[in-house]
Amino acid sequence: MSRPGARPAGNVRALAASAWAFRWKVEREAEVRFETLAERLEALDEPPHLVDLARRAAADERRHATHCARLAAELGQRVPAREPPPPPAVAPSGLVEQDAVTYELVAACCVAESVSVAVLTTLLPVARDPSLHEVLRELAADEVAHARLGWAHLAIAAARRRTAFLGPLLPAMLQGSIDDDLFHPVEPDREDEALLAVGVLPHATKRDLFVRVLDEVIFPGLEGAGVDTAAAREWLAARARR
Repeated sequence: MSRPGARPAGNVRALAASAWAFRWKVEREAEVRFETLAERLEALDEPPHLVDLARRAAADERRHATHCARLAAELGQRVPAREPPPPPAVAPSGLVEQDAVTYELVAACCVAESVSVAVLTTLLPVARDPSLHEVLRELAADEVAHARLGWAHLAIAAARRRTAFLGPLLPAMLQGSIDDDLFHPVEPDREDEALLAVGVLPHATKRDLFVRVLDEVIFPGLEGAGVDTAAAREWLAARARR
C-alpha cells in the first residue's frame, strides 16, 4: 500500500492489520461457503443463473482474500500460511435441505453481504491511499452481486411460499452475523477516527451502520418476501437499549 501523507500511528496500524487479517479469514471461509452453496443449489435443480452467481462469488472471495492478506502484511501482520478450517453450517438442524439452503443464503448474502456493501461504501470516500481505494471499490462492486444472489433466491422462495419459517429464526441468524462485542463499549483505540483512512470503521460507526442497514434495507426486504421480522426487531431493540 502506498502511503501518501502521514504514517498511521502504531496503535491504528496494529488494529487495522488485525482487521484485514481477520477479513482474510472471513473471505476464505466465504469462498468455501459459496462453493458449497453452488453445489447444493445445483443438486436442488435451482435456476442455473443462481448456481453461476454462487460460483462466481466463490472466485470473488478468493481474490478478495488475496487483497486482504496483502493489506494486512503491509500494515505489519502476515496471515497464517495454513488454510483456515472449513466454515460450519449456519442453518439450524431440522430444516429440510431446500429451507436450509435458503437460510444459508439469507444469512450469507441478504444479511452479511448487504452489511458489507454499506461498510465498504462508507469507507470509500475517506480512503486516501489510491491502492486501498481501488481494493475497496472492487470489493464493494463484488459484494453488491453477492447480496443480489441472496435476494434473488429469497424472491424465488417467496414465490414458493417457503419463507415464513425464517421469522422465528432471525434473532439467531443476526446474532451469528455480528462480533460478540458489537453492542458493548470498547477501548478508546477502537473508536479512533484515524482507522477510517486504513479501511476500518471505528466501533460505534460500525454498530450504527449495522442498525441502519437492518432498519432500512434488510428488514424491509425480508418483509417484502413474506418474512415476519417482529422477533428480529425485538432482538435489535434489546441490544440497542444496552
